[in-house]
Amino acid sequence: MRIEFVEIANFRKLISTRIGLSPAKTVFVGANNSGKTSAITALRYFLVDRERSKFCFNDFTLSHWPAINTMGQAWETAQAAQQEMPASDWDAVLPFLDVWLHVADDEVHYVQNILPTLDWDGGRLGVRMRLEPKDAAELQKDYVNARAETLTLQAAGAALAQQQGEAAESFQVSIWPQNLVEFLSRRLTSFFTIKSYVLDPAACVDPEHGVAQPQLLNGSEPIDGDPFRGLIRIDEISAQRGFGHAGEEAGPDENATTSPAGSRKLSVQLRQYYTRHLDPYENPDAQDLLALKAIEDAQKAFNLRLSDGFKSPLKEMHKLGYPGVTDPKLNISTRLRPVEGLNHDTAVQFVVPMGDGENTVDLFLPEDSNGLGYQNLISMVFRLMAFRDSWMRVGKAKHKAADDSIIPPLHLVLIEEPEVHLHTQVQQVFIRQAHKILRNHDELGGGTNFVTQMVVSTHSSHIAQECDFDSLRYFRRLPGGANSIPTACVVNLENAFGADPDTKRFVTRYLKVTHCDLFFADAAVLIEGPAERILVPNFVNTHPEFANLSESYITWLEIGGSHAHKLRKLIEKIGLVTLIVTDIDSCDAAGSSAVPMRGAGYTTRNHTLKTWWPAILALDELLDKAEADKIKSYAAENFAIRVAYQCPIQVEFKGATVEALAYTLEDAVVTENLALFATLPGTGLIAKFRTEIANSANFNALATALKAALDKGSKAEFALDLLEIADPIALKPPTYIREGLLWLAEKLEHKQLELGLAQIGSAEQLALPDAGAVEVDA
Repeated sequence: MRIEFVEIANFRKLISTRIGLSPAKTVFVGANNSGKTSAITALRYFLVDRERSKFCFNDFTLSHWPAINTMGQAWETAQAAQQEMPASDWDAVLPFLDVWLHVADDEVHYVQNILPTLDWDGGRLGVRMRLEPKDAAELQKDYVNARAETLTLQAAGAALAQQQGEAAESFQVSIWPQNLVEFLSRRLTSFFTIKSYVLDPAACVDPEHGVAQPQLLNGSEPIDGDPFRGLIRIDEISAQRGFGHAGEEAGPDENATTSPAGSRKLSVQLRQYYTRHLDPYENPDAQDLLALKAIEDAQKAFNLRLSDGFKSPLKEMHKLGYPGVTDPKLNISTRLRPVEGLNHDTAVQFVVPMGDGENTVDLFLPEDSNGLGYQNLISMVFRLMAFRDSWMRVGKAKHKAADDSIIPPLHLVLIEEPEVHLHTQVQQVFIRQAHKILRNHDELGGGTNFVTQMVVSTHSSHIAQECDFDSLRYFRRLPGGANSIPTACVVNLENAFGADPDTKRFVTRYLKVTHCDLFFADAAVLIEGPAERILVPNFVNTHPEFANLSESYITWLEIGGSHAHKLRKLIEKIGLVTLIVTDIDSCDAAGSSAVPMRGAGYTTRNHTLKTWWPAILALDELLDKAEADKIKSYAAENFAIRVAYQCPIQVEFKGATVEALAYTLEDAVVTENLALFATLPGTGLIAKFRTEIANSANFNALATALKAALDKGSKAEFALDLLEIADPIALKPPTYIREGLLWLAEKLEHKQLELGLAQIGSAEQLALPDAGAVEVDA
């Protein structure tokens, strides 16, 4: 048994999204504000905190707010006309979570409460957890009454203002509630609750264009109780781990479906673990008796010391006539409980050995004195062990469970941003070992009777690199369209490369070796070699026309044109805006590298240009390609890629204006900065270029000389030397790079507007709740 996927709808940015879960480990990745936190929060609210609802109205998808207000206005209109209240149409806007399980036919005894039909014989089972009104009619009544009081009060204020000489129509005060959204923003928990429904596996359909198609309930009745009790144990490590201060100590419940939140301090966790699994007073065994005997002996010795210590004060009290002959006598005794030895801030200490060359002395520091990184790591690891042992009822926990309760066959563990305070190597070690820790038990290991599924949300590229593509779920931001409210979808990277294991292996290794942050960027730039890797970002950072790009989160991937096309399936899958800066790589009929020349029948050796875009082999066609034709748009996925390669330009050299055809970044830089390089001081290639510019009789001779120099010189060293130019703006970027960067800047600016990252409207346009409204209670 395992959770196959979940579908989240109408919850924050996730308007209708399917998230597939891997059998063992699933990792949420994506750029900032892409919905990762929304997803992990939805799982928390519906699965972990459903008994203590934490929902607020801001969890409703923003684009539904106008429809909710319209529904409230219809109620007010019916009330004013003394007509029957219209039926509430909540179904399209209510947040819900569908959990779809894959259950074998021999596991039916676990799922009897959620079977859709009596003839079900294994496969999928679905349960919907939906936030909905407890009593829709009562909600209608209370809302229209609250609005009536608001209007009455407003009219009374206007009348009073008119008596004082102010125009009644100009008297306006924002009194709560102004609309249904504002009403529910303060009263949601009073009127809404989570209800569960059994879903029909036959009505479960695949998403369309990344948008989930959850089934309608069609009048289904909710089921009673917790649908996952005895079926799934759910534990969570949230991003707020509360280091440096004591937290609440929630008591353990061995039969609970979810774990208590509690403190994240290790001393508190140890105390909870002791109480749950090790307390010798709970169902003692033979080994516990030895400990209890030692405690009893210590208690007797302490009681004797107390009696001796209090002998004098008690005698003095006796002089006052108490206790008398008939009065009970005082006796002072102690009670030793081992857990109390852990009930202080220094219960956990870190040992620091100190030596003087001959002797070593151990010094002890309290838990709070250790670094936050180690505190976080130790805390998370210990919590994972505690989750596992509570699930498997290790030690005394098995005696505390209800007699008729069974161990749930499925353990779901949510971990939010484990990278907090951890440096990169520790992040990678943690994600490699976390699932192994959760399975480190005799009944678990590689067995299939009990399944552990771990879900991790992260902003760390280092964690993503340690995970197989099969476990990654990419959260992609979607534009808001006409309503300007952005949403998100989730891309399952499990099948990103189809039946092409060679490409998948190459991309996996490449991204790991280059420490790529592709899954967290706003855009990607694929660049040809080390010189481009040095100079192109420098152009972005130093030239004012690229200022928008310098403020964007761009990942730079150094990958040649012969390999860039291997990233095609991944880039198209995640829909990432991409600029490919590559070389035209011209060759003659024999296939040998050659300086570009028109009319010679030359072709390109660049696989990206040949097979991806513009999918052209002939050099002359590539040279004549218009700038607009270098863009490939993906309409369905709403993104585009653009190639940028050396293009013909007009240059003036030795009194003649000619067409220049560059074939690498380096000669393109020189060609477009001839005046600068003619006098630029320097050694290496800079010196050779300066000499050739002076000695070449015409541009054709210069082009040949430049190629010969580049074939022998160090391109990376040349690029590094250019960083030392006193005025970096004096070095103009080649035209093909400039045009490509300007296109990317325009795309990102447009994307920012689509995603609502710029100002998209006022509070009145979106019908946002007025924080300053005055609340009037009936």
